[in-house]
Amino acid sequence: MHAEDEMHDEILPHLPDPDDGGRWRAPALREQRLYELMRRDEAGEERAHYEYLRLIAAEGLYRPVPLPAAEGSDGTAPLTVMTLQDGRRVVPAYTVGVLPRPHPEVVYEFTTLGGLDALWPDGVDILLVNGGTPCTKWFLADEDEREVWRDLHVELFQPDGMCDRVETRWTGAPDDEAVLRGLACGAHLCYANGDAWNTLDWHGAGYANEVEGLSRDWDIDGRDDWLDTQEQLLRCEVSAWQWHFVLDVRNLLIRESGSARIDPVAWRDHVETAVRAQADGPDAAGFDAATLDAHVRILRGLVGEVMRYEARFRADGLLPPDGYVRSVAAWDLGRASMVARRGRGARYATQAELRDAVERAGKGAQGVYGSWAEFSAGYVLGRCLHFDEEAFGDWYTTVLDAHRALMTHPESPWAAIPLH
Repeated sequence: MHAEDEMHDEILPHLPDPDDGGRWRAPALREQRLYELMRRDEAGEERAHYEYLRLIAAEGLYRPVPLPAAEGSDGTAPLTVMTLQDGRRVVPAYTVGVLPRPHPEVVYEFTTLGGLDALWPDGVDILLVNGGTPCTKWFLADEDEREVWRDLHVELFQPDGMCDRVETRWTGAPDDEAVLRGLACGAHLCYANGDAWNTLDWHGAGYANEVEGLSRDWDIDGRDDWLDTQEQLLRCEVSAWQWHFVLDVRNLLIRESGSARIDPVAWRDHVETAVRAQADGPDAAGFDAATLDAHVRILRGLVGEVMRYEARFRADGLLPPDGYVRSVAAWDLGRASMVARRGRGARYATQAELRDAVERAGKGAQGVYGSWAEFSAGYVLGRCLHFDEEAFGDWYTTVLDAHRALMTHPESPWAAIPLH
């Protein structure tokens, strides 16, 4: 990635007050609450200052770090200190909704009040939260005050406390429908992580966490890895070909018969016939008879596994009474939408590459599914086949909760942008 192609002047947030002196339209609910607390504090309500502090203690902050200092630091790079015109030295930190678009030379690391305390430099007495925005707040940072930070961190911060919710940006979101559709493909993961679904200004869990997460979850350790994995996801080549194979056989039977009610025995038999025919064809993998027989048993068994999941999906309302899953492409496309964003957060992807990737994810979803409900069922089946092993445990129940929220929440991406 060429840094000069990504260079811009938006290093720190700058969100001015409304020109007409009216009320500020915050980027998201979190900042709206902070804005109201700030106004109450200015009006003399003593409790508002403490409530502001409690909110950021619970949800965390992001701090700017020069990229060279952040690389390889595991999120422990020294705090950035700014000297104001009047000579005061402050540490700036921000809530996620006000962060600017990613910059090639400066990143943002996630932190907490406890994390700030652990790194606090000598000779600095002020924490400046959301500077340059209408919800700016100053906090003294002497030893007594930082003891309050430590106590609030222990009381309020939970690593998963921001997860499992629909988060939507009210301002600063892209307005291109194709981009929004591609972003909406990542709705399950945005819900699970508590991330705003409709932003290209991606900082995720902070630079170090994005880098570490891509390495841990995807074996992505650089730009070339990201490009390769991203392309495979967009082509739906990461999920197991066997899943696509058995579903494609059923889709063919449905087209030929004109009915969605396919006899399970016929489905299994056609799967076996098709795979044995491929083994005898010019592109055969060269299996010996025993290996081929074992492979057939696995595929026939997969038919039963899919049917049992679909039966549970119908019982739980994830599929209609006569519904079935035509494709698990959503499992790859949904993850492609998120890996694109995480690649941007890790500075492996350019803004143009992020935009192109999410647009492709949205077009891929359009080409396979008729509705977001169908997309979601395909995603859930792929996730279950990958992780759940018919336990119907957390790998299923958590994504079922996400599905239900995304199908009903008024600010859900699927309510905001149609698939077609």
